[in-house]
Amino acid sequence: MSEAADVIVVGAGVQGASLAFHLARRGAQVLVVERESVAAGATGRSSGFVRMHYDLESDVRLAWASLPYFQSWQDRVGAGDCGFVRTGFMQVMPDTLADRVRANVEMQQRIGVNTGIVDPAEIARLLPGAVTDDIGVAAYEPESGYADPSGTAAGFLAAARMHGARLIQGCRVSAVAVDGDIVVGVETDRGRFDAPAVVDVAGAWAADLAHTVGVDVPVEPWRHDTAFFGLPAGRSPDFPIVIDELNQVYFRPEGRDIMLVGLEAGNVVGGSPDRPLTTPQQASVEDMVTRVCARIPWMADGTLRTAHGGQDGITTADQRPILGRAGPDGFYLACGFSGTGFKTAPAVGACLAELILDGRATTVDISGYSLERFATGRLLVGEHPYGNLWR
Repeated sequence: MSEAADVIVVGAGVQGASLAFHLARRGAQVLVVERESVAAGATGRSSGFVRMHYDLESDVRLAWASLPYFQSWQDRVGAGDCGFVRTGFMQVMPDTLADRVRANVEMQQRIGVNTGIVDPAEIARLLPGAVTDDIGVAAYEPESGYADPSGTAAGFLAAARMHGARLIQGCRVSAVAVDGDIVVGVETDRGRFDAPAVVDVAGAWAADLAHTVGVDVPVEPWRHDTAFFGLPAGRSPDFPIVIDELNQVYFRPEGRDIMLVGLEAGNVVGGSPDRPLTTPQQASVEDMVTRVCARIPWMADGTLRTAHGGQDGITTADQRPILGRAGPDGFYLACGFSGTGFKTAPAVGACLAELILDGRATTVDISGYSLERFATGRLLVGEHPYGNLWR
């Protein structure tokens, strides 16, 4: 088999799907090659947060530029359904980080984000029955929420195919093909596909693919457990997404009677991305329960519905994505999203399409996310940093 395209996108998760949509909409001939199926990797097990609160301004700008896609999916994309549910989002922090939270909220407000500091009384109103006496500060975004990651990826790809993009699933890319120092396509288990540009959006497999053209990226497989719990009888799902830094846990409603919970602590980094994903151990699930109940004691009467593990590529140096050109002419990286890439996918796709087709991203300046930052020591750290999210 031999096919040609203008751009080959390796990976059909939400980031690859968004990029394919933005490229195809502008007339590029796009081929998406996926080792399994759409959203089969990190996207399919994402928690689906759509929120703007970050301590790095460029992260905020990417999330802010992405929000309108989730809010007005049919107008912006026109295929499928991202399933956006507006719940609000709350970032709960200790007193030691209070000044940094206030500074970051001011930065987000300057960008245009509808966000602000909420007091204990407002926290209790938004999250009934919550323990609040240990909270030093909390930020709240009323317009944020969550969406369906698999539906979002499928919608982007459906729209991309309406514009002429092609998708090949169940096809493993073994190497990026080069002629001298110029990209000419990819080698796969179905043969060669030709293109002058290849984008590595391969998630936990991104570093392996980059190595085939001599590019080293500090991205390793990262595994993270989440679980779904049934809400206690009579408890309303009308509460916001919460990232609770004090208890190193996050949670959000799902539908009418379920809560999704994940841990910030105890994540596993390293190992082969091909090893089977496993169901979380009982100790991990019990840890989730303990941490959630420290904030909302009424969840002690909840019930475990299901739990699963997920996998992404994490940038070990600063837990920020790697975006842009690298190595041979025509090779691009979009990897290392470190478990937080879903909410920025619409804007990242637009930015990378601009970089590939125009030579420069204009939706948001993504130059700081380049691979070069590691060699030059310019790691991505916010002006008022909180430290790493995953521990």
